[in-house]
Formats: sequence, C-alpha cells, structure tokens
Amino acid sequence: MTNTPRPPLSLNELMQRAQDMAGLSLGQLAELHHIRVPTDLKRDKGWIGQLIEHELGAIAGSKPEQDFLHLGVELKTIPVDETGKPMETTYVTVAPLVNIQGLSWQQSLVFHKLQRVLWIPVEGIRSKPVGDRQIGMPILWTPSEQEFAQIRQDWEEIMELIALGKVEQITARHGEVLQLRPKGANSRSLTQSIAADGNIKLTNPRGFYLKIPFTQQILNNYLAGN
Repeated sequence: MTNTPRPPLSLNELMQRAQDMAGLSLGQLAELHHIRVPTDLKRDKGWIGQLIEHELGAIAGSKPEQDFLHLGVELKTIPVDETGKPMETTYVTVAPLVNIQGLSWQQSLVFHKLQRVLWIPVEGIRSKPVGDRQIGMPILWTPSEQEFAQIRQDWEEIMELIALGKVEQITARHGEVLQLRPKGANSRSLTQSIAADGNIKLTNPRGFYLKIPFTQQILNNYLAGN
C-alpha cells in the first residue's frame, strides 16, 4: 500500500476522515489508493482493517500501542450483518502469559487500548463481494465507569487464572464481556506460559477479545443517541 495519508493532527481531523469514508464501498475506497480488492478474505483476513488504517493514517501497525497514540485513540473495524449486529468478537490485544507478577489493571494493554476507541462498522455479509461491502458511520466510544468496571473484573479474573497456571482451563465462556482465546496463525504457534507448578511451559498464544453482546450494546447506545 503506497502513499499512506499522513496521520491526522487532531481528533476532529480523524473524525472528519472517518465520516467522509462512510457510505463508500470497500471497492471505492481501495480504488482511491490503487489497492487491489481480494476476491475473498480467507487469505486476506486483515485486509479490511489495513485498508481503513491506510485511509485514516494510522501508524501503529502491529505495535502494542493505540493506533493513534498521539490522539489517544484505538481503531477497530467491526463487521456487521444486515441488522447492524456485530458478526464476530473484537480482538483487543495479545494476553501476557509470563512475567505478570504485580501487573495491575492500569498497566495492562487492555486498559491502555480501550481508553477511547474509534469503531468503523463495515458490512460483513459473506455472500456480498468484498468490494461491494459498505462502510458505516464512525462511532467514537469512551467506556463509561460501569463498562470499564465490567472489563476490569473479567481481566482480573482471567489474569488470576493465568497466574495460577490454569491457562488451558480458560474457555471462551469465561468473562461477562471480555474473553481469552487462542491467538495465532495456527495451532503450531507456541509461546511460554506459567504451569500449575509455577514453572514455564509452552502453550498457544492467547488474545483478549470483547464479546459480541458487549460491542452490540456500544453500537446500540450510539444509534439510540442519534
């Protein structure tokens, strides 16, 4: 992807770019940047997110920081169905599985990433060609005290299980709004984690994800307020 637009200088500029994008199809946006549209997303899973990042001038890439660090904003594209309901959980960040002694909620990447999120809904209907899928209106979300408390509670419970060497026992059902799931290109990806006896063992990398009902509530609240 060439000629990346410069990062926005202000929150207003970021929101203006995001609003200008709304209503365009992915194909129209890709054409503006001379980017090829894949026939499907099986091999190009992150393509939509990368296209939106490119248009908005996000610079973090895969670094463990907010996409617009200078503005304190994380960018999340969210695939939605015909009714506007999110179609999948939302990846937040990779989960630390070792060296977590003394790690507090305020020091966590989940806390850092979710301070303020720019949600970009995109049609995710799989029967629709990728290029024809429309981009929706942006939503700038700052978690309420109650929302942050829910996320924090789940994070602390999950981290406690990791610290006790129970990472293999954590399922996607743990957590009200935040869940822990394997994160990796395939099941051969391995990373260090804490074993039940306190030693180090190998396991699949894990990531934190926001559950669908939680992100659906965020979208609903925005629609109700507009």
